[in-house]
Amino acid sequence: MLFIHEEHGLSVSKACKTVCMSRSVFAYRPTLRDDTPVMTALLGLAKRYPRYGFAKCFAVLRREGHVWNHKRVCRIYRQLWLHMRRKGRRRLPSRAPVHLEAQTAVNACWSVDFMSDALMHGQRFRTFNVLDDFSREVLAVEVDTSLPAARVIRVLDRIAAWRGYPAKMRMDNGPEFVSVQLAGWAEQHGVDLEFIQPGKPTQNSYVERFNRTFRDEVLNFYFFSRLSEVRVIVDAWEQEYNEKRPHESLGNLTPEEFALKHAKDSSFELH
Repeated sequence: MLFIHEEHGLSVSKACKTVCMSRSVFAYRPTLRDDTPVMTALLGLAKRYPRYGFAKCFAVLRREGHVWNHKRVCRIYRQLWLHMRRKGRRRLPSRAPVHLEAQTAVNACWSVDFMSDALMHGQRFRTFNVLDDFSREVLAVEVDTSLPAARVIRVLDRIAAWRGYPAKMRMDNGPEFVSVQLAGWAEQHGVDLEFIQPGKPTQNSYVERFNRTFRDEVLNFYFFSRLSEVRVIVDAWEQEYNEKRPHESLGNLTPEEFALKHAKDSSFELH
């Protein structure tokens, strides 16, 4: 274009018309953008939430009020080598998949499960996790070396004291869950106990998905020396999970925001 304009003495307008180019394209001069603010924000998120991927980091940036373009943030994210590669296991498709019933209200169903880990000196401990299927709120993560059925009931009563009892509770066939004590507690409070099939953890996928996040961001990320240290870290992470961590399945709202939004919508419909 510049060659035609200079060698043949054509005006810019005629030269552009000759090569079928817009004058605005000829006059365009790209402006270099300063990506420092985006880099600073992403590095800060990577330091604060080291196990978050790009989608979660981008959602947090949006919640903080940043309006940077998705492609720009992704480009800088990769330039900083913040993307983590995770080799996923090859999963065989289920031949008889059981679809979970989608809940429509808070306290309609709680999912419960146990996890285990060890302190630095080898002592084993367990966690009892309770999740609301509808809002994805973490209702409790109880930590101790032993969690018998009586302790499980105390945890459930503690949750119900401020939240109310659920309509039903989904669980596997562990000895604490099939105990006579828990069956009596459920009958007393009108809670339906729903047991999944043995060897079918996908039938309790809400809490299993939570367990993976909990394992990845807490149990596998820290070295614990004492049980008190585990409880402090877990309590702080639980509050972060409920109040600040956006969930893609909830439209990038936090569990607390989603529950409040549902409560407001329900009260509006009643009026």
